[in-house]
Amino acid sequence: MFRTALRNVFAHKARLLMTVLAVMLGVAFVSGTLVFTNTISDAFQKSSAKGFDQVDVAVTPKAAESKGDRLAKDPKLTQATLDRAAKTPGAASAVGVVSGFAAVADKDGKLVGNGFSTQGANYWGDHDPRYPLTSGKAPSGKGEVALDSQTAKRAGYKVGDTVRMSIDGPVLTPTVTGIFTTEDGNVAAGGSLALFDTATAQQLLHKQGSYDEIDVKAAAGTSQAALQSALDKALPKGQAETTTGKKLADDQAEQISSSMSSMKSSLLVFAGIALFVGVFIIANTFTMLVAQRTKELALMRAVGASRRQVTRSVLAEAFVVGAVAAVTGLAAGIGIGAGMRSLMGATDAQIPDGPLVVSPGTVVTSLVVGVVITMLAAWLPGRRAAKIPPVAAMSSVHATATTRSLVVRNTIGALFAAAGIASSLYATTMSDGTSAQAPLGLGAGLLVIGVFVLTPLLSRPLIAAAGPVLRVFGISGKLARQNAVRNPRRTAATASALMIGLTLITGMTVIAGSAQQAIDKMASSALKADYVVSMANMNSLSPEVAGKLAEVDGVTATSGLSNSPSRIDGQTEFLTGVNGATIGSLTDLKVDSGTFRIGGRDVVVDDKTAKDHRWRTGSTFTTNFEDGKKQQLTVAGVYEGNDMMRGIMLDSAVLTPHVTDPSDMQVMVKTDGGTSAAAKDRIEKALGDNPAILVQDKQDISNAISKMFTLMLNMLYGLLAMAVVVAVLGVINTLAMSVFERSQEIGMLRAIGLDRKGIKRMVRLESLVISLFGGVLGVGLGVFFGWAAGKLMATTLTTYELVLPWGRIGIFLALAALVGILAALWPARRAARLNMLAAIKSE
Repeated sequence: MFRTALRNVFAHKARLLMTVLAVMLGVAFVSGTLVFTNTISDAFQKSSAKGFDQVDVAVTPKAAESKGDRLAKDPKLTQATLDRAAKTPGAASAVGVVSGFAAVADKDGKLVGNGFSTQGANYWGDHDPRYPLTSGKAPSGKGEVALDSQTAKRAGYKVGDTVRMSIDGPVLTPTVTGIFTTEDGNVAAGGSLALFDTATAQQLLHKQGSYDEIDVKAAAGTSQAALQSALDKALPKGQAETTTGKKLADDQAEQISSSMSSMKSSLLVFAGIALFVGVFIIANTFTMLVAQRTKELALMRAVGASRRQVTRSVLAEAFVVGAVAAVTGLAAGIGIGAGMRSLMGATDAQIPDGPLVVSPGTVVTSLVVGVVITMLAAWLPGRRAAKIPPVAAMSSVHATATTRSLVVRNTIGALFAAAGIASSLYATTMSDGTSAQAPLGLGAGLLVIGVFVLTPLLSRPLIAAAGPVLRVFGISGKLARQNAVRNPRRTAATASALMIGLTLITGMTVIAGSAQQAIDKMASSALKADYVVSMANMNSLSPEVAGKLAEVDGVTATSGLSNSPSRIDGQTEFLTGVNGATIGSLTDLKVDSGTFRIGGRDVVVDDKTAKDHRWRTGSTFTTNFEDGKKQQLTVAGVYEGNDMMRGIMLDSAVLTPHVTDPSDMQVMVKTDGGTSAAAKDRIEKALGDNPAILVQDKQDISNAISKMFTLMLNMLYGLLAMAVVVAVLGVINTLAMSVFERSQEIGMLRAIGLDRKGIKRMVRLESLVISLFGGVLGVGLGVFFGWAAGKLMATTLTTYELVLPWGRIGIFLALAALVGILAALWPARRAARLNMLAAIKSE
């Protein structure tokens, strides 16, 4: 039986090629994902471990807990703490670390790196072992800075150059005195690192007299654990906590592994989709191969082969096909992993050097996935073939499915679909979007399975609806419609492969389009300001920025927005400081009760906060400010909050005196002539053309968010293209084998007068109808899932409304049609070239 299976593999090489390709693509995606993520993770972990070579024990402030109405302040690591750590027995040296945001511009004035990994820190003394200098000397004073070698190379700086940079808004122009190397993970990932002397770093980063961390190096013969124990005894209890360098390296390695795990999981989901679509092709292929060899298998049963042997012969055939596909997919995946790493390097995404990692787990996973997926998909056709009695198989009386089997299938499909719809609808009624994700996911899975099971039943009426259009093509169109519904199960499996891909693409497009409109609506309804000024990394702005903007020609109103923690009724609440005199002309928030009046003790509160504290217009409450002082405030109005503006708003004149380090998260600006290129240019020039500061109007804010959605969608489209490619292979495979199966019929059609063009047209129309059938199902399910997911988003995004992108839906259906046309090229050509006499004599 095994020799028979091998003979069948070699006898049907061309027919099994598409199956091999489908499995190979899925396996290649799986192995490529594993190789890529393992390689990146290994490189970052080794790089981060090197970064802790100079740290045996790290001392950090211990977070304080607020109790009652008292707002606890985190203790600071002072010079006294540093001195005590340095004198601890077993300590060879101690270094105070100061770090924060510092944006560096290149010579064209553009920000180097991305906003969240552009860091500033301190260079310790004249020689800091953490940052070996490759040229120049250590920085000294506010007018000097040292840059990491990668940033200097990318921006074109060398020792002696003047660099434009910013910490919290105002432009600084220090001189580059040194270039250094570093194992810092942020720099390796494409960020930048600028170093000042310690006193300057403390001043610029608003940490006068304190440190973020103290790194202690152990003396010879002292272990990290012994040094940690000594420091725990020497340092004030409750003010500082210690961590060994090994623990820091392990934690960072785990963090890197966790972040890579998220990326790996996301990519493997799409690999799974491609494999899932491939299952339809495999099942289709083996169903048709078994059907074509029914008499052969019946003869084998008649001469003594058991049912189990017949099933095993089909599974052996599937094993050979799966093994070949898995091995080639693994090889292709290794190439994909190497290519993805090179591509990241070409797009300026900095990755530490390291070898390509092909772990034993990757090899085993790829081989198991390829073989198991293929054998599982082939098991049902093999089992079905083994159940056919030999006499019935020889006379082909088994060909038509019984009424009972169809009723059972349709009943199961209807139950699954109903359960899926019910679960999805239940999820849309839940007020907590997070809790609703599980029932929605369950409902989506059940509904897709239900529709797949019901697809043979749905194919007849939906394909029949295309009858009037197909009649335009004469006898070819009529035959195409009949062929498409002749074997509903085969048509269903072929269409379902395309349906899965289009369901996901359509659903995500509906969600993204609706969310984008909601964000546009929120921006336009909440803001009257013409511009919003903020830091590129969303860090705080210096208070002097708002003052500079108020003096710009044409600016009629400004208001900074500052945040400060407070304690109210035993809870931590953030207060938002605004310019009470101008905020009304800069915002357009809907007031539910009272008036939008801010000044003195009068504040306005968003509806959610008011509900949580049971406040209404006229309510009074006591707040404990950051500095520990108390003040009674009055609710002058309650407004409808949104994702852009919410919380307790009070006048900055009241809040600022109680804030240790005043700063603004953003500044809103209104000009006399509205938005214009000239007005924006004046604002940017007033801020020194600072690359670290964003000046955005409503459209800019919307476009920035839209850009994220567009990038995400394009990535998902690219990943889902794999599933569409596999679906195309499925259509080609089904048509090619269908042509072989109908050789005698095609020969008869040729004999009675249907020319080659008519044969080609018949096969192409059949393919077109099947593809559009899958496309319609996919678009319908995608719109439903997009609507349901949108209901969950609406629980947090109040301006969310369903938007159907009719243009893109039309493109998706056109794509399905194109898939059908392209997939039919080779089968149609093959059918037209059949020798009619040889075809008529074929069985």
